[in-house]
Amino acid sequence: MGGIAGLYYPSTPKPVDPARVRAMADAQAHRGPDGAGVWTAPGVGFGHRRLATIDAEGSPQPMTSADGALTITYDGAIYNFAALRAELEAQGALFQTAGDTEVLLQAWDVWGPAMLPRLNGMFAFAIHDMRRQCLFLARDRLGVKPFHYTTLADGALVFASELKGLLVHPLLRREPDIRAVEDYLAYGYVPDDTCLVAGVCKLPAGHAMLVERGRPVPLPQRWWNVDFSARATGSVRDLAAELQALLRTAVTSRMVADVPPGAFLSGGVDSAAVVALMSEASRGAVRTCTIGFDQAGIDERRHASEVSQRFATAHRERVVAPDDFALIETLVAAFDEPFADASALATYRACELAREGVTVALSGDGADETFAGHSRYKVQVAEERVRGLLPPDFRRNLFGAVGRHYPKAGWAPRPLRAKATLLALAGDGAEAYARTVGVMTPELRAALFTDAARRALSGHRAEDRYVTTIRDAPARDALDRAQYADLQHWLPGNILTRTDRTSMAVGLETRAPLLDHQLVEFAAKLPAGMRLRGGQGKWLMKKALERYLPKDVLTRREVGFVMPTSAWFRGPLADEAAALPRSRVLGGTGWFNPATIAQIAADHRNGVAEHGQTLWQLVMLERSMARLFA
Repeated sequence: MGGIAGLYYPSTPKPVDPARVRAMADAQAHRGPDGAGVWTAPGVGFGHRRLATIDAEGSPQPMTSADGALTITYDGAIYNFAALRAELEAQGALFQTAGDTEVLLQAWDVWGPAMLPRLNGMFAFAIHDMRRQCLFLARDRLGVKPFHYTTLADGALVFASELKGLLVHPLLRREPDIRAVEDYLAYGYVPDDTCLVAGVCKLPAGHAMLVERGRPVPLPQRWWNVDFSARATGSVRDLAAELQALLRTAVTSRMVADVPPGAFLSGGVDSAAVVALMSEASRGAVRTCTIGFDQAGIDERRHASEVSQRFATAHRERVVAPDDFALIETLVAAFDEPFADASALATYRACELAREGVTVALSGDGADETFAGHSRYKVQVAEERVRGLLPPDFRRNLFGAVGRHYPKAGWAPRPLRAKATLLALAGDGAEAYARTVGVMTPELRAALFTDAARRALSGHRAEDRYVTTIRDAPARDALDRAQYADLQHWLPGNILTRTDRTSMAVGLETRAPLLDHQLVEFAAKLPAGMRLRGGQGKWLMKKALERYLPKDVLTRREVGFVMPTSAWFRGPLADEAAALPRSRVLGGTGWFNPATIAQIAADHRNGVAEHGQTLWQLVMLERSMARLFA
């Protein structure tokens, strides 16, 4: 684990300054407090910051093969590295270390790019091959580990785990990309197919890139995708048993480390399942931790404590103050790009607490996307059923006319927002879901943007990526398509970015067993009714966990981290909101309408409208842009 950085000259092997590579790696020192290294050769240089969790003493990076031909810099963990090592040894490979890094080097030597499907893990790595005169870049299937790259004016391809690793290079031009701003305002995060710094790319999840000396830098190539088009057969009992086995393997494989791992525990079914399976496989008490709130309705400490007692974990908890917005600058520095999911505040505190006792922590991330736990899936399936019953013109004329005149209730949950539901039914299912996953409507974004911004966008619309993904999905039905789109965009852009940046900011390695690719592939083949049944998501998963968890845990509505942003902007952060229209950072772009921002802030402060999320987005955008471009 750790942070990676490097540069490569594809055309001419120019000299590489080790100090420059070291600066790129050291900008990510928080990702690897246990060690640092730099390696250079004509036309190439690698840097690394290490968080030691496997073979702590014996696997320094960057690592070079015994014959000097191969060098790697790598972030992540390969959970099946012991089995791969045995397979490689059977083919004559000789190992000098006991960790997973050398396994990747030897795997490249034997299998080349065909090594990737053999890997079970989370990873982002670069391998330089002196014999083949190439650079190989790869990212794990679901995008757990980050990978940023760009090409500079001198022809160098530069890369780093985090954006800040690129920002220290003096040749990187820092200019904001209006398309990324549009995407961020729509979704609350900058998706993986764009970046706020123009010209910077993120290697997509499940993609790799082979850069050969003397040839142009190619586009990334997909090496893995999840397929929802096939269907598993078998009884509920048999499939539940198969799922149990997959869950058990996913958890136990992620417990391999030099020190015993801990776990986050919220009291919900996902984290409880992970803790139950960890406890089953552990001789000692599993270390667990929970973040709580002094606010009724969102504090899950009691539920987490009940799960802890059931499995006799060594449990710790901490209360987060409801005014924990003092962390804003810390989060801005950790994320680089703006990130408007305020639950990142609590996630950061949870990671801080976990890091006090462990170096590795398992989480329940990914179950909602993999097994259809989000309530929006139920809404989408129901709406698509209605759309299928009525001709498009009829729906457009009936629901569209009624919806346009229906009073707005944006403060209410989606099922209770009749206006939103009517307009969604009037239109296309892909368009409707693209709006459902958004946090700011196209209409509000249009009001915020100036004419200059709209011209700069040149027709770019944030929702189009979701619409295209849903329509082209390898899927059979509405649930398949919605889940597939979320796995492509929401999961890497929001969930995994939040966990990676908050955990690595405090030097904590997090592992997500519920995102094991074999689990994801299994779930994608389940009949829709085994994922979502009777309005209940994660149906088969909960069935498989009945032997481990009590009914109240399996059926309890999960709360998650809810931060009182609306109250902040009517109280301690009201002045911050009022200052946004005068922001030199936002105003200097010429993209934002100050009168609209002022109206939003005033209406929220006076209770005329609910704009807490919008104001939080604008504050995080303003702070991030100030840090990146001011």
